[in-house]
Amino acid sequence: MKKFLLGGAAFIAFAAPVFAADMPARTYTKAPVYTAPQAVYDWTGFYIGGHIGGAFAGNNSLEGSGGRFLGGVQGGADYQFATNWVIGAEAQYSWLANNNNGAVFPGGTLVTTNNNQLGSVTGRLGYTWGPALLYAKGGYAWRDNPNVGVSVGGVPAAFTTDGSHKDGYTVGAGLEYMFAPNWSAKAEYQYYNFGNTTFTSGPAPIVGSRFRDDEHTVKVGVNYRFGWGGPTAPRY
Repeated sequence: MKKFLLGGAAFIAFAAPVFAADMPARTYTKAPVYTAPQAVYDWTGFYIGGHIGGAFAGNNSLEGSGGRFLGGVQGGADYQFATNWVIGAEAQYSWLANNNNGAVFPGGTLVTTNNNQLGSVTGRLGYTWGPALLYAKGGYAWRDNPNVGVSVGGVPAAFTTDGSHKDGYTVGAGLEYMFAPNWSAKAEYQYYNFGNTTFTSGPAPIVGSRFRDDEHTVKVGVNYRFGWGGPTAPRY
């Protein structure tokens, strides 16, 4: 038995290198490089939101110089097409702080005006790359009936104008950015024009005077976005 065991061990020791030489070499496979999934942003869908900012009357305005605080709401819908283009429509409404400025004429004649509400319905067209959207907008503008007043030496005086100029147009541009699923933030400039107001009667210094009715506004806001044709936030 002892001789048998020694012979078996010697056979194994001799055969092992032979079998090892006949086995194919193991092929080393390099692990694939990890690629993080890319976010896909889709602007198609409805949205609602709010904004705050400031309004500044243009040159030759009855409101005089200085700015006013504004705040409001907006809502709209966008459609993304041709990969990077977005078309949409938006309704916006803003409340403005009171304005006590005015225009002073010779003889102590003071003209003041104040309107506290602005609204617009606009179309917009934009170009998007990743989470950012750069857009331009334009359309119909509305404001509340301006509260115009005339006084001479602090005493109210009668007058007439050529109309209320409540309807007008607006144009603007802005940048919107998706910062979280279903949420976007924007910064926007918007110009409102309601024509000109001309005084047709009243104290002599103001008769025939013509003033521009316009507002320059800057706003920042946040929108909550609802999708209709796909996710409106990054997909991972």
